[in-house]
Amino acid sequence: MIDQTDRALIVATQGGLPLVPRPYAAIAEQLGIGADEVMQRLRNMVESGVIRRIGAVPNHYAIGWTANGMTVWDVADEQVDALGAVVGGLDFVTHCYRRPRAMPAWPYNLFAMVHGASRDECAAKAAEIRALLGAACGGSDILYSTRILKKSGLRIGS
Repeated sequence: MIDQTDRALIVATQGGLPLVPRPYAAIAEQLGIGADEVMQRLRNMVESGVIRRIGAVPNHYAIGWTANGMTVWDVADEQVDALGAVVGGLDFVTHCYRRPRAMPAWPYNLFAMVHGASRDECAAKAAEIRALLGAACGGSDILYSTRILKKSGLRIGS
């Protein structure tokens, strides 16, 4: 459970941290508590699972990544978890997860997002993943985004 201060902290940060040299101090001032308490409360909420993570959500287009490709892979079921962990650990994969197949039209069960300045760059990254997967890979494709649909998580009201 969260108390009123935790809830206020979630509301204050759910749109992003302030772009100032000391963001936790700015939030602390807004909430009338100390910066150390802000950091400890956030840490506690992450550790307890109330919030999943604190991280940057970049606008890929603004930083020059105009090609955003969701690579999809048909990976042997008995190897997908282990191989997914390896693929997810690549520095150019921003997120990686397993999903159920929808046979016969959709044989893919491993998804890995890659970004680049061009589709050729994304294809080169996909080729690296294919080489890593080796014989465990039965097929793949790349689905390119054409626009940003959502850049935020769940929001709660104040």
